[in-house]
Amino acid sequence: MKIEPQHVVSLTYDLYVKKEDGTEGLQESATQEQPLTFLFGAGQMIPKFEEELSNLSTGDTYDFRITASEGYGEFDEEAVANLPLEMFQGTDVPQVGEVLPLQDNNGNRFQGQVVSVTEDSVIVDLNHPMAGQDLHFKGEILNVRPATPEELAHGHAHGPDGHHAH
Repeated sequence: MKIEPQHVVSLTYDLYVKKEDGTEGLQESATQEQPLTFLFGAGQMIPKFEEELSNLSTGDTYDFRITASEGYGEFDEEAVANLPLEMFQGTDVPQVGEVLPLQDNNGNRFQGQVVSVTEDSVIVDLNHPMAGQDLHFKGEILNVRPATPEELAHGHAHGPDGHHAH
């Protein structure tokens, strides 16, 4: 079956990104035992990722690259926040490298990685961890099926066989 909007896709992938020495290294994977399953066309994936998959069918393999600007965006030097240390009263001061769940004044949730801690503030990088990275995906389409009415109503896939996994 061919991948189309309102279909649930299960696939494997290996994601490679450039390391500091210029070679590509494996960043993350989805295996046949634990595939990535998603509702195609629901806006959950990078648009370019879906575009690259759009003509494939069950059993097809793929190998494509997505530039940083088409993936998670270029690294933004301005996307660094200076949080007052008082925000962390009553909790442990975050460590460099720690990822903090944050929320802006509009209630939008996002994550920031602590880049440094000073006497009076915590400096957090709000860029996506893969911002500025070109992405290289390789994998195989394991299954394509029409989404159920419930999945379409909820806007996401419900487990590999179409049911909630509780």
